[in-house]
Amino acid sequence: MRNVIFAINITMDGCCDHTKVFGDEEIHEYYTHLMRDVDLLVFGRKTYQLMVPYWPDIARNPSESKATNEFAQTFDSINKIVFSKTLDSAEGTNTRIVRKKLQDEILKLKQEQGKNILTGGVTLPSQLIELGLVDEYRLVVQPIVAGEGRRLLEGVSLQERLQLKLVESKIFKSGCVALRYLKQ
Repeated sequence: MRNVIFAINITMDGCCDHTKVFGDEEIHEYYTHLMRDVDLLVFGRKTYQLMVPYWPDIARNPSESKATNEFAQTFDSINKIVFSKTLDSAEGTNTRIVRKKLQDEILKLKQEQGKNILTGGVTLPSQLIELGLVDEYRLVVQPIVAGEGRRLLEGVSLQERLQLKLVESKIFKSGCVALRYLKQ
């Protein structure tokens, strides 16, 4: 069975607004390495539109640092699913829009052959967490107190406490800490 991995950058105070965090060489290398272990990216419309066309454009015209260009190329090469009721079309041949019930589609995808499934953003992963469908959590905690912005798991109502087990941590030169948790 494929696992669903939720990965996100957050600040010390739990803010996950992309305008409040930074991406340096180490962070791009970390996420590139993570994406090499998946063969499907799953997003909601907002996160998809933050990522596309930005990263595919860099993949086609590498103009950033080596780590950033590799991240872009890896991102662009992976199949993507966008859950949206309003998005009319998706860019690229390896992206499809799904309008079906989230739980049913993810359960079906988890049963298919392949590598793991990676999701990011806030709304869609929060729904997946509420449904108990996230198997692994990858948080990169940044040494920033944002004081404002969208919070991780804001509005999530769990039926019972979610117990996680820390299985890996890594400290970056920037002071960021990558944490890897598995659902118990």
